[in-house]
Parts: sequence; structure tokens; C-alpha cells
Amino acid sequence: MKLEGVEKTMLLTLFAKAQHSQEKNHKFYDKKAIEVLSKVEYDFTIANKDKKMKMGVIGRTIVLDDMVSDYIEKHPHCTIINIASGMDTRFNRLDNGYIKWYNIDLENSANFRLKYIEDGDRVKTISCSAMDERWVDEINIESGNLLFIIEGLTMYLQEKDVSDILNIISGNFLHCTIFMEVMPPSSVKKTKEISVEETNSEFTWGLQKGHELVNINPNFRWIKDVNLFDGVNKYKPIFRLFTWIPLIRNRMDYIAVLEK
Repeated sequence: MKLEGVEKTMLLTLFAKAQHSQEKNHKFYDKKAIEVLSKVEYDFTIANKDKKMKMGVIGRTIVLDDMVSDYIEKHPHCTIINIASGMDTRFNRLDNGYIKWYNIDLENSANFRLKYIEDGDRVKTISCSAMDERWVDEINIESGNLLFIIEGLTMYLQEKDVSDILNIISGNFLHCTIFMEVMPPSSVKKTKEISVEETNSEFTWGLQKGHELVNINPNFRWIKDVNLFDGVNKYKPIFRLFTWIPLIRNRMDYIAVLEK
């Protein structure tokens, strides 16, 4: 199968999740990822060798699954909007039978997703840029609890793009929570992932701490940052020996939690 760069990028994270799910001591099990990968003919040799990419994806998935599960437990009838969803399968892992879920992505990405992961009664994929306000018209919120997930996106953007996304959210939704993955600037400059480079993607933007997002849009309150090493430590406990060191910890991506 001949894939475009964006399609390769979408499959990389899915591959890491499927691979981890089949490990003996897996920390999450992604049945849908395994199912989709069984239908895709693609050589994942380079991705299989990219331990850094795999570690990041697994750590991020563990952290965000815990955070989103906790949110769903507190708000069982919530609406979740997944910005730049790619091939994300979190709905399949965490669905409680009540939540509503929207996946938002560019048209080519959304179409590629729908070839392998169908929408359902409570899941809808919207073909639209996150920076294009028209996606708001497709959202139907039945309860007041609204969560945005922005995962694996901001490091590929410019600050204006991040500002546009936050402006759209703050301008159209009265109350909401945002879980946004952010990469520290030092990692933007120095991090090299073999499989990501193969897709001709590059990291372009980051912030050292999540509270800096309030300077971009003061309509939000910063609540906390959750370091992705917290997930890595669950996956590989031996990493606890050095991931507490500030110089190392501050190089890792984190999930900034914002509320409005």
C-alpha cells in the first residue's frame, strides 16, 4: 500500500498501541488498533525500531486514558471533542455506553480514518481543520460537561495556530475542560524520532509550562500539568530511577489542563 506522509503519521501511533497491547504486561489493551493494523498492508520496520516514539506514545496513552477515564467517571454523560483525531481509538477503549464523541481532522485524514474506523450512534467524525470555526456547527452538546482532547498536534503547529484553536473554543463554548499535549521548547529543537522524520514531519512549537497558555488566551484558567513520564514510569518502572530529575523531567511532553 502506498501511503501519503500524513497517513503514515496516523498509523505510527496506532502501530505502537497495537504492538504494546500484545505485550505480556501491557498497561492498556487496544482491540481496535490490533483489528485495524491487521487490515493495513504497510512495512512498519522503521517504526518497530523507533523505541523513543513507542515509549512516548505508550506513556501518553497511559496518562491520557487515566485522565479521560477519570473525567468520564465524574461526568458519565459528557461530550468529548477530539481535535486532530487521526486514528485515535480512545473511544473504543473507554466508552461507558453514554458519552458522545466527536473526532475532528482534516478531510484527507478523516476520510482515511473512516476507511478503517467507522462512526457510530455516539461517535461522529468531522472533516475540518481545527483552525476553521465551521466545525463548531456540527457539535451537539446534550449535557453541560464538555472535554476537549488535543493530543499529538501542537508541536507541529505555530503559536498563532494554537491561539486560533483556543479562540474558537473560548468563543463558542461557555464551559469546558481542555487536555492539551505540549512539548517543551528544548525538545522541539532536539528531539529526533526516526519514524516521524520518515513522514517528513517536524516539531515546530512548544512551551515550557502549561500556565503560559493563559498568556495566549486569558479566557482559560490553568489547572495543572501532567508529565508524560508518569505514564512511562507505569510502563517501565525502572525509569523512576531518573525521571524525577528536573533536567530530564522538563524535557518530556506534558498534558496541560485548562478550564473555562
